[in-house]
Amino acid sequence: MAGGTYAALSGMRTRMEQLDRLASDIANAKTAGYKSERVISKAAERPDFQNVLQSAVDVTPGPGHLDFRSGSLERTGRDLDFAIEGKGFFVVDTPQGTRYTRNGNFSLSANGSLTTADGFPVEGTEGPLKVVASGPLSVSGDGTVTAGAQTVGKLKVVDFVSYGQLQREELGRFRAPASLTPTEQPDALVRSGMLEGSNVSVVERMVALTEVSRGFEALQRGLNILSTELDGRAISEFGRR
Repeated sequence: MAGGTYAALSGMRTRMEQLDRLASDIANAKTAGYKSERVISKAAERPDFQNVLQSAVDVTPGPGHLDFRSGSLERTGRDLDFAIEGKGFFVVDTPQGTRYTRNGNFSLSANGSLTTADGFPVEGTEGPLKVVASGPLSVSGDGTVTAGAQTVGKLKVVDFVSYGQLQREELGRFRAPASLTPTEQPDALVRSGMLEGSNVSVVERMVALTEVSRGFEALQRGLNILSTELDGRAISEFGRR
C-alpha cells in the first residue's frame, strides 16, 4: 500500500477520535461541573517497509487536554446544590478511592449522609459529612453547613498545584495519581443553592465539529482517488504495454 494511503487512513482515524471527543463535549453542555477537552494531533514515525515508497509519517491523536476554566454559576434554589466560586474541588469517597468534583448536585441518604447524585459520600473537613439535625439546610461562604440553627460540619474543598495529571471519570469526577497531593483550600468560596454549569461553548464546539468533519471528508475523497482512480489508471496504462 502506498505511503499516501497510510497517511490518509491515519488522518481519518485521528479525526474520528476527535469527532467522538467533540460529540462528548456537546452532549455534556448541560452537565454541572463538566470540563471540555481540547484535542491535538501529532506525527508518528512509521518504520520503512520493503521500499522507500511505502514509508510515511502517520498522524495519530495526541493526549486530550482538559479545560479547567470555571463554568458560569447557575442559581437553582435547591438547598443541596453547592458551587465553588474560583478554584477547588469537592472531595468524594468512592469504592475505587478518593475522587474530586466540581459538580455540587448533592443529596441526603437515609442516615443523613451528604452524598453525590449516585450515592457516594461527600467529605467534610472532619470526615464524611452527616446532617444530624433537622431544619432548612444552608451553607455559608466558607463551606460551613447548617441545618436549622445547628452547624453540622464544613465541606472539604481542595485544590492541586497542577491539573495536568487529573484524569476524568464519569459524572464530572476526577482521579488524581498518587504523586499529586491535594491541599485544602480554607479560603474557598462556596455558594449555596447554585451549581457550576459546564464550561463547554456549544457554538465553539460546533464550529470545531464542522472543521473536523470537513477534514475527514477531504481525506476520504483523497483516499478514494488514491485507491481507485490512480490504481485503475495504472492498470489501464500497464495493460496497453
